[in-house]
Amino acid sequence: MTTPTPVVFIHGLWLHATSWEPWIDLFQKEGYDASAPGWPGDPDTVEEARANPESIADHGIDAVVDHYASIIKDLPVAPILIGHSFGGMIAQKLLGQNLAAAAVAIDAAQIKGVLPLPLSALRATLPVFKNPANKHRAVSLTAEQFRYAFGNALSAEESDALYERWTIPAPGKPLFEAAAANFNPHSPAKVDTANELRGPLLLMTGGKDHTVPEAVTRATLKQYRHSEAVTDILDFPDRGHSLTIDGRWREVADTALDWLRRQEL
Repeated sequence: MTTPTPVVFIHGLWLHATSWEPWIDLFQKEGYDASAPGWPGDPDTVEEARANPESIADHGIDAVVDHYASIIKDLPVAPILIGHSFGGMIAQKLLGQNLAAAAVAIDAAQIKGVLPLPLSALRATLPVFKNPANKHRAVSLTAEQFRYAFGNALSAEESDALYERWTIPAPGKPLFEAAAANFNPHSPAKVDTANELRGPLLLMTGGKDHTVPEAVTRATLKQYRHSEAVTDILDFPDRGHSLTIDGRWREVADTALDWLRRQEL
């Protein structure tokens, strides 16, 4: 009997792991063994995470990568990784370490070497950067801040509903680490983009994304130019940072499934 291919979903900042539940259901129906483990310190539910922000605080990129690496080592075969936002960066790091069969990075946070810093990205992350002490804290977004960072391509009603359902405080540390990446030769945001032996990578970008604008994803693609391994990019021109959780998530998920089939995965 063939072992189902594991798929590990990795959330980004401000969303709880349970926001992947519709994706998990879909991928399981398609024959994958799908799961969405939280980041280190993440409580099991949205409500618990909101009540205990200190459990989430002060976890940096390396700690998150190590956490998922330990989960991967307990799997029967190398998984497919699907990550959103900072989860997309984490997925790329793990793929570069040859710990995954493939990765889909959706609106992935910028890795070391990516230079564009659009004004909308600065505004979206201002709730963290406005206070240097937030590096060691967990920071929550207001509904208005969420609408700018995630829900700008949605109606106010849908954005507010997603905010109420899925948002949790997020550690500030990964954002500070990513912001300093190009000044730190040993940055945790560094990815082995030259790896020729890694599995295939799909980058997805939303054309209306304020938090990770398309220019960031296209600059990320250029970082892989020295590797012959499969690196593809797909655009959703009318979508924002909410594209994995909003009413049209299925379009993104089906696109990822189609790409995985083309990679014979």
